[in-house]
Amino acid sequence: MSLKSPCTKVCMMDPDSGLCAGCYRTIEEIGNWSRMTEEERNEVWNELPQRKAGNSPG
Repeated sequence: MSLKSPCTKVCMMDPDSGLCAGCYRTIEEIGNWSRMTEEERNEVWNELPQRKAGNSPG
């Protein structure tokens, strides 16, 4: 069974934000992704656009 993941294969943690520069998840979210409930994963998915907007240059 494969889980839909926001991973973009650009795995680099930003030390200031604590978020991955590719998918905008925390290291804990990345590590726990396969063990999260569907509801927990959906919560993360819903937060990603705001995280990305908050970390965009400019």
